[in-house]
This record gives sequence, structure tokens and C-alpha cells, in this order.
Amino acid sequence: MVTRTETAAATRRALLDAAAELLDAGGPASVTLREVGARAGVSRSAPYRHFADKESLLTTLAIKAWNEMGDLLEGLGSSTGTTPKRSLQTALLSLVKIGRSRPHLYRLMFTTPAGDPTAAVQAAERVQDLFLEIVASCVGPQHARQYGGLLLTSAHGITDLELSGHLAWDKWHSTPEGLVELLTGLLPLAR
Repeated sequence: MVTRTETAAATRRALLDAAAELLDAGGPASVTLREVGARAGVSRSAPYRHFADKESLLTTLAIKAWNEMGDLLEGLGSSTGTTPKRSLQTALLSLVKIGRSRPHLYRLMFTTPAGDPTAAVQAAERVQDLFLEIVASCVGPQHARQYGGLLLTSAHGITDLELSGHLAWDKWHSTPEGLVELLTGLLPLAR
């Protein structure tokens, strides 16, 4: 027998999945609580029992994406058999991948929520802390913040250039993957 809690959790997941589909298809403007509910196959009032408003729903999507990124980085940090440099490249390319495959979600992740940003900030800070641990494993803890900032802003710039169509092969003779490899190759390795 399914409990009310399990039913509510399943409804919430269905609403988030529907909202993610709408966001991917048309950006934040295409996400309405009414359309999310219709797409999830629930009553008109169901979305309002789970989310105060559209902004709360979008913030939850961003938090979910940050948490998934954090889980990935946590796995990279504890991975055996992978070099720190490879873990760092994977981390940076994971960010690029979100931008490439889900540009609206990527932009949403880097937008301050209209409502209470506390949970979003906590999720993003977790990712930043895990990222800094990976960077520290490459360049040493004393240089992790400086190189981490450089690497993160570079990956963000690479992603933005690709999204805007300005990272053209015929102009730059490189891809995001090639640029990340070049960038990480310039790091001084910790001794």
C-alpha cells in the first residue's frame, strides 16, 4: 500500500520532471504552475500544494541541479584510480555539459532566486567547496582558491561563448574540451 507521503513525493517528482521539460523546451517563461500540473497529469491545485509560486519551483530546479553537480563532484573527489587532473577536467566539463545540453537550466543555476536564496546558496556553496577540494589536489591547498576562481570563471566563459555561438572552430581552432585540457595543462602541479 502506498502512503500519503510516498504519493506526495511521487507527485513532487512528477511536477519537477514536468517543469524541467518545460524549462528545457522554452525557458523560464514557458514554465507555469498550470502547465506543469497539466503535463504531470495532476489536479490544477496540486502544484500549489508543493510550490508557493513559479519562482519557488524554478529555484527548486536550480537547487536540484546544484545538488546533482555536488554529488558528481563528491564522487570525483573520492574516486580512486583517477588522477586529480582528470577529476578536475571532468568537473569543469560537467559544467560545460549542463550549459550545452540544458542552457536554460544552466542560466537559472547562475541567477539569484527571486525568493529566499538560502537553499540555493547552500547547494552552490557545497559545489564550490567540493570543486576547491579537487583543485587543491592538483595545485595544493595554498593555491586552490586562486586557481579555482580562474578555472571556474574560465569554464563559465567557455560555456557562454559556446552557447552564444562565438566559440567557432574556424575562428579559434578549439572546442570546449580542448580548451579545458589546455587550461588544466597550464596548472602548476602540487609537489
